[in-house]
Amino acid sequence: MTSYRKLMLLGRCLLYDTKDSFSSASKRFNAEDLNVDVTGHVFLITGANSGIGFATASEVARRGGQVHMVCRNQERGSQAKNAIIKETGNKNIYLHILDLSNIREVAEFASEFVTSNDQLDVLVNNAGEMLLEMQRTDSENLEATFATNSMGPYVLTQGLLPLIKESAKNPRVVTVTSAGMLLERLNHKYFDNITAENYDGISAYGQCKRQVTVLTEHWASLYPQIHFSSTHPGWVDTPAARRGLGEFYEKMKPKFRNPSEGADTVVWLSLSQAALKVKSGEYFQDRQVVSKHLPLAWTKESQEERRLFLQDMENREKKQTIHIWGKTNGFSNHASQPSPVTS
Repeated sequence: MTSYRKLMLLGRCLLYDTKDSFSSASKRFNAEDLNVDVTGHVFLITGANSGIGFATASEVARRGGQVHMVCRNQERGSQAKNAIIKETGNKNIYLHILDLSNIREVAEFASEFVTSNDQLDVLVNNAGEMLLEMQRTDSENLEATFATNSMGPYVLTQGLLPLIKESAKNPRVVTVTSAGMLLERLNHKYFDNITAENYDGISAYGQCKRQVTVLTEHWASLYPQIHFSSTHPGWVDTPAARRGLGEFYEKMKPKFRNPSEGADTVVWLSLSQAALKVKSGEYFQDRQVVSKHLPLAWTKESQEERRLFLQDMENREKKQTIHIWGKTNGFSNHASQPSPVTS
């Protein structure tokens, strides 16, 4: 990470990431884009108990969609589920308890979901965490930022793709990323080399968001029948932002968007026909395609760097999930069956 990138990113964020910038951008939005009924469509949203995830789940439920909420905490998840049902009148809301940093549990969940459900139209990879200090997971001894923000979403998406690709209802995968990725160049060895002494939470988080943006492009090239997208929600007042940004959040809080504003493009990408007119694999902010790199920042990876990263992710996936799936390119060998998994 260079001083130039930091300065360029701050300037960009002040122009495009604030509450005022959303207000300005929303003037060009077409209200009819979200005037849709998605009754009969099935959505799975991670981190759905608060912030952007909760706002997204509420908007989908309001339009009739069946929502599978994936949450880490039973109590908070149940409270959020009940609030959505009460607010929208939609009772087709299902709660699943899952820690995305536990990779084997993620693989098991994906396999079970595919075998127990006959439909999934939209996956929203929203859950994420920025850690101030380096931690390692109890399950696989992975660096926790990487496990939560990169490896967990990767394994979940890989495991659910067999079901998503069978959808006849404009299947989509939407991944929430961050402008923090603009500080980072893709580095498949990044999390092999960090220690507690040199750990930088913002840099680690940004590297993860760069990784999932590259994965979005990769999946888009492999599965043309599915629309893939990644999106930066701007500065959003969420529990994760408050925990991860510390003094910066306290200083800039008045400029932060509320969760509904932050979720707007996630909802638009998940529901609108307009989003499908844009090439799969793009990176969005405020309903528009934006650049994945800052000018002259030298963050574009080479084809070889990308190949090494994708190979590394596949190898990690094999190591953690082969005993669960029998491993066929990340896909479960089980056939889909009806009836939703609930908890």
